[in-house]
Amino acid sequence: MKKEEWKKKLATCKERDSKFTTVSGLPVKVLYTPDDISDTDYARDVGFPGAFPYVRGVYTNMYRGRLWTMRQFSGFGSPKDTNKRYKYLLRHGQTGLSVAFDFPTLYGRDSDDPVARGEVGKCGVAVDSLRDMEIIFNAIPLESISTSMTINPPAAMLLAMYIVVGEKQGVPANILTGTIQNDMLKEYQAQKTWIYPPEPSMKIITDTVEYCSEHVPKWNTISISGYHIREAGATATQELAFTLKNGFTYVEHGIRAGLSVDKFAPRLSFFFNSHLDFFEEIAKYRAARRIWARVMREKYNAEDPRSYVMRFHTQTAGCTLTAQQPENNIMRTAYQALSAVLGGTQSLHTNSMDETYALPTEQAVKLALRTQQLLACETGVANTIDPLGGSYYVEALTNELEKGAHKYFERIDKLGGVIPAIEKGFFQKEISRSAYQYQKALEKHEKFHVGVNIFEDDQKPKIEILSISREVERKQIQGLKRIKKERNNRRVKESLKLLRKAAVDGENLMPRIIDCVREYTTIGEMCNTLKEEFGIYHEPIIF
Repeated sequence: MKKEEWKKKLATCKERDSKFTTVSGLPVKVLYTPDDISDTDYARDVGFPGAFPYVRGVYTNMYRGRLWTMRQFSGFGSPKDTNKRYKYLLRHGQTGLSVAFDFPTLYGRDSDDPVARGEVGKCGVAVDSLRDMEIIFNAIPLESISTSMTINPPAAMLLAMYIVVGEKQGVPANILTGTIQNDMLKEYQAQKTWIYPPEPSMKIITDTVEYCSEHVPKWNTISISGYHIREAGATATQELAFTLKNGFTYVEHGIRAGLSVDKFAPRLSFFFNSHLDFFEEIAKYRAARRIWARVMREKYNAEDPRSYVMRFHTQTAGCTLTAQQPENNIMRTAYQALSAVLGGTQSLHTNSMDETYALPTEQAVKLALRTQQLLACETGVANTIDPLGGSYYVEALTNELEKGAHKYFERIDKLGGVIPAIEKGFFQKEISRSAYQYQKALEKHEKFHVGVNIFEDDQKPKIEILSISREVERKQIQGLKRIKKERNNRRVKESLKLLRKAAVDGENLMPRIIDCVREYTTIGEMCNTLKEEFGIYHEPIIF
């Protein structure tokens, strides 16, 4: 049958009463054919895995050589509670650790800070000093485990603690492997945990990058994160564009600080969301790799192929989980995990079914881990590389997302770059507008969320919930008092004095932070010292 004949037949067919768009609102055609990718040149625009422009994967044989790292974002209550959970997950086959910190830690405040009251250990583990990190990683061999830490304003302090814990285990810094998120730009855009204004924050990040390039060479110094941008309500195109533009901004600051791009760019990594639209997510990851590779080579003149490679972690979309019919979250997570794997992720976290209520129980988190293991061992999706490559739809969608990202790059450049755009409220407005539009689509039944606005039921879920006792906060504060009493407070004061001097003189802060950590100086003490020199950030009011 010829195309025109088929189109005539199609015109007689009835269609469902639906708007055929992706979750992000991109229109989806009834059929995709070679005509939709007629401008695509395979060698130039797609290529082979492990070769420029890396659309089909960053490694030559991808999962046939090594499966993705299976991480479960874990941490709650006391350091002892978290250590126990890590050992539980490792026993059940987890291959990498991922640390969740509580809100006081995220904001650089100690557990005895009045602002921390009621939040200690609630949404992650409480960490005040080196002693807590020693407990968290007790009997966990840092020489053979990769650890990711989701921490931003005090990221340098937590990395310093990890380095010193390694020293105490006899593990030198140059063999430590892992990642700190350390991505402040997306904090101002979406997640909203900040301490200092953007420029001093960028200085701390650049210091971390410089220090690790010399002393902790296997460490991923920034996990440039689109996850939180998407969770705040962004579309796939916005997540792609804003994340990559943030990444390019970190590259520019590194170059401006005198670092060779090929010295630090290979240790930059990314963190993406895996949302509900199966094909849109796969296309997003493929487009991200191509944009990063081309811009790093053509704009920033990187010469080392490792600088072109976008390695990324994926987490399934927390914002899609529902309190209604929580068992549905198991299926949502499985489909989202599948799209991440088909999109070529290097590591993956699968959300637990109960996370709309609280941090996950042991049973729920094991089931989430088993979701990945089943995907890896039973479905066959890891047998061949990029099995959807060449799909007319996927290739066309990849091209469309890439074009949309470049349009955003142009708009951000016209505003003067990422930091001026943050100060003008550009990102905040764009994300808010997208979140509002999606909510309206749900209310109008143009988009659906099973169990929420379609196929609802009145049954109250019966689900076990993890509860964090108030005793955790009391014991954490007791332990903090004990540390402050037992440590050498004269050396603590001296280390803080030298940290302040380094901040004033513009020196690299990492060596001074490590010195502070060795003396069991607390996160709050270090952050407050820098706060006095750098100031604090106040978000512009945007309507």
